[in-house]
Amino acid sequence: MALLEVKDLTIEFLSEGKYLSTVTGVSFHLEQGELLALVGESGCGKSISCLALTRLLPPAARITSGEILLQTKNGPVDLLKLSKAEMRKIRGGEIAYIFQEPAMCLNPVMRVGDQIVEAIELHCPDITDPAAEAVDLLRQAGIPEPETRARQYPHEMSGGMQQRVMIAMALASRPSILVADEPTTALDVTIQAQILDLLGKLRKERNMSVILVTHNLGIVAELADRVEVMYAGRIVEEAPAQDLISSPAHPYTKALLAAVPVLGEKKKELQTIPGIVPAPGDFPEGCRFCDRCSCAMPCCKTILPPWVPIKKQHFCACHTVVAEENCK
Repeated sequence: MALLEVKDLTIEFLSEGKYLSTVTGVSFHLEQGELLALVGESGCGKSISCLALTRLLPPAARITSGEILLQTKNGPVDLLKLSKAEMRKIRGGEIAYIFQEPAMCLNPVMRVGDQIVEAIELHCPDITDPAAEAVDLLRQAGIPEPETRARQYPHEMSGGMQQRVMIAMALASRPSILVADEPTTALDVTIQAQILDLLGKLRKERNMSVILVTHNLGIVAELADRVEVMYAGRIVEEAPAQDLISSPAHPYTKALLAAVPVLGEKKKELQTIPGIVPAPGDFPEGCRFCDRCSCAMPCCKTILPPWVPIKKQHFCACHTVVAEENCK
């Protein structure tokens, strides 16, 4: 069984007195030691789906259906059925997070070493010297002079250093799953590469599973084992990373890849996807991408597309793909 399995997850948000579905019927799994990329435009439900793993949803949100099964020593456990006390052991313990804005996540009035010590004491009480462990974690995160840095406050560090502190803090609990939500968004290109290299190195050293939330398909091609493409609260394509990059099936995936600039290729203008992601409450009954899709057929607007196998471990939800398969 997979380390983590999400089945038919549906999340609703309260808006103007009524609940609107934002994530609908999302299912995916994560294997031990695997890096799974969750890809899509902003507003597609990637981050909220990952927050739902440990029930870190805002007050206006609720999970209305689904299962989130985490494999433990005693067998699979549905995280949606655990008590608040039981969830506190999972949250930050078995499943840790790295968020895209480290300056917003770190406590500005606590030294960074103390913040890491707090995580160690909460989840790893067997460690006899938490302060020394915090320094070692900063060293593993690639921070020079970690003894000195541990005594500093977040504002004394650059954005790249703050993100490394967040990585050290996430690793403090020795998690089996690390969720990295756009971890390089606010960083320059050089620091982005360093952070991603660090995550890849730590993942292999610890045999840790990683869910990487991103819209950068260059990162996906380089780091990911498998990819889930998400649009307007639904998974529309799933495939091994190299298959997805070389042979995308869904029109949305193709449009995302076409919008990526290629170094050395001369174009008069960059390709874009017309329109915007529909808001909850405005989703079509059928395929949610149909209003922006150049391949859309009449049935796309009213009939939910089936989940079609393309080849081994490659699946897609699209009426046009079904039509193409039937014509072969």
